[in-house]
Amino acid sequence: MITENVKKIANYDTLLQSYQKLIQTKNEPKAENNGIYQRYQNPVVTSNHVPLHWRYDLNADTNPNGLERIGFNATFNAGAMKWNNKYILCLRVEGNDRKSFFAIAESPNGIDNFEFWDKPCIIPQIENNPDTNVYDMRLVKHEDGWIYGIFCTERKDPNAPKGDTSSAIANAGIVRTKDLIHFERLPDLISNTGQQRNVVIHPEFVNGKYAVYTRPQDGFIDVGNGGGIGLGYITNMENPLVENEKIIYGKTYHTVYELKNGLGPAPIKTAKGWLHLAHGVRNTAAGLRYTLYMFMTDLNDISKVTHKPAGHFMAPENDERIGDVSNVLFSNGWIADENGTVFIYYASSDTRMHVAVSSVEKLVDYVCNSPEDSFTSFGSVQTIIDLIDKNNNIK
Repeated sequence: MITENVKKIANYDTLLQSYQKLIQTKNEPKAENNGIYQRYQNPVVTSNHVPLHWRYDLNADTNPNGLERIGFNATFNAGAMKWNNKYILCLRVEGNDRKSFFAIAESPNGIDNFEFWDKPCIIPQIENNPDTNVYDMRLVKHEDGWIYGIFCTERKDPNAPKGDTSSAIANAGIVRTKDLIHFERLPDLISNTGQQRNVVIHPEFVNGKYAVYTRPQDGFIDVGNGGGIGLGYITNMENPLVENEKIIYGKTYHTVYELKNGLGPAPIKTAKGWLHLAHGVRNTAAGLRYTLYMFMTDLNDISKVTHKPAGHFMAPENDERIGDVSNVLFSNGWIADENGTVFIYYASSDTRMHVAVSSVEKLVDYVCNSPEDSFTSFGSVQTIIDLIDKNNNIK
């Protein structure tokens, strides 16, 4: 309840009206549609969605001028799941202080009216080795009954030369929960293949073990010899040692995943196979370009890639290109409803969250029936000609 004292804060009524208008704005589909997915006109969560009571001291005695005390820069790279019949995003919220943290926002329909829970998530720290920064959590309800959150934990490189204030070490932090409120911190991932910034747990046991998709890299920024999307196995999540880690989908020259290749959210199980959404990165004269692409793995052998359409599935468009890190799309959360509708949550340019809506049927069709990459310009032309000839023969 808002007290009389709060109402006396300068501009409070205006701030509240603006906030409520934003939260309650109906999100309409965009006119253009490629038949695979439907984009929407508005981002679903922005920094302006951060609640007023996180930003302002609401006591008129201590904040008579109604000044914002804590500023927020961005809301992006959200894990996602259905919870209590609500559409849940576990967002990376970045403050003006550059620190990221996790916070839950929920929507009744998955497209608009996203509103943050009362407080951010409290992630327990590992004794004697606290996180400096955390981000990009994948939320996965596992067969074992726990909801796992695997995220990047960043710490200063202890071996950095004196005066180097930017070198960092990244690893996969792990929490589990039953209610999305109380989180149990498990040990960080133990991997022998370098730093890990993108780790995703498979939702089912594989031969009695936990399967994890990895993206090993030599350094915090440079992938180096890191080969792409890896797959390994963990016997006990309380001692998360990755065993038998192998690359199942590597980087390839002159593709959308030539520089970096990592999984997005956990895969969706379908009758034809496991649907995967991933991010691919290539270098350009303007810097790195992040796009999303899809592939499928075998139902009974998740290490076997069975279908991989050429090129990107989604790329930044129009205003999505602009932000803190421009020309980037990134996704680590999607929700498949029981009726087959799929809500794809993606961030643009490390700044705000969007949604695109598709269906399991359409995504399986896209992945299984779109042509694969021939890896040459000549081959791409031949693929187009094959489609032209097929269409010309339609009677």
